[in-house]
Amino acid sequence: MNRLVLQASLAERGALRYTPAGLPALDLQLQHESEVSHEGQARKVALEMRALVMGSMVSKVAALPLGSALTCSGFLAPARNGRGILFHITDLAPV
Repeated sequence: MNRLVLQASLAERGALRYTPAGLPALDLQLQHESEVSHEGQARKVALEMRALVMGSMVSKVAALPLGSALTCSGFLAPARNGRGILFHITDLAPV
């Protein structure tokens, strides 16, 4: 199963664009920081992740100020240029 849930803040939002099928799309940059336990040891995790919202999700994200804390869920897929992965957000909620 390919499902990801991540609490993160909205760090960057690209310009509104449209897919070849005519769907609105926004490229995002998310930032996440947390502390997790791994093998009984505490570990700090900090990362930035590229993300994408499409369709009806675009208007929700466009209205959010940068720095907003979100719980995002969706799936991972290869980036358009084939370099790295992209988090496709299918649902989000403010934290």
